[in-house]
Formats: sequence, C-alpha cells, structure tokens
Amino acid sequence: RARLVASGGGSVQSGGSLRLSCVASRYSGRHCIAWFRQVPGKEREGVAAIIAEGWSTYYSPAVKGRFTISRDNAKNTVYLQMWSLKPEDTAMYYCATGGALWCTNWNVGREYSVWGQGTQVTVAS
Repeated sequence: RARLVASGGGSVQSGGSLRLSCVASRYSGRHCIAWFRQVPGKEREGVAAIIAEGWSTYYSPAVKGRFTISRDNAKNTVYLQMWSLKPEDTAMYYCATGGALWCTNWNVGREYSVWGQGTQVTVAS
C-alpha cells in the first residue's frame, strides 16, 4: 500500500505562487494521483489530477489556467505548481492515490484509498 507525504504549503500574498509536492512510496500505473483541498466547514474539492503512467491531466474550473500538475516518476513525486493565487485558494491541500483508475471520477474523494497528511496554503489579500 502506497504512502504519501505532502509538502510545500505556506503563506503568500494574492498573486503569488507556491509549488506543492507529494512523494509516494510507490505509484501504480493505472491509478490517478490527485490534489484535493478543503476549508473547514466545506466539502473537499478536487483540484487537479494526473495518471501515474501517461500524460493526461485534469483540473477543476476554479484552477484551470493557474495551476499545473506534473510528475517526476524517477522521484515518485507529483507536483502542483500554483500561480496567480487568490484568497479563495486558501485551504488544506491533500494528495491522494490508490483509486480512480485512469482518473475516471478523478474529483470524487471516495474513489481514493490513500491520502497524504495535508499541507496548508494561505493566501492573503
């Protein structure tokens, strides 16, 4: 069973950028690796996803054009590069894998069986 460690969060001003990293003990080729975010009192939201093998990527409308998901298979790491950050991007960000084969239903949290511990992103206005 894979284990995930997320990092890279922090506090930035509106318009700033951050890069999140998610290191896995291993990734399965068919599985999706996704980033979710959650604000207390709100539902978890799928942000972006990428297939472990292949190059298809997926984004929520809220971040498309501002965020880029990528991976480095040699390092078992998936990145979420975030540009033009807005205060509404403030949330705890989690990476997830272990499900959503070929990224079908990639933004549905219950599709994933393995979650990282989360990294906080705070964007000040």
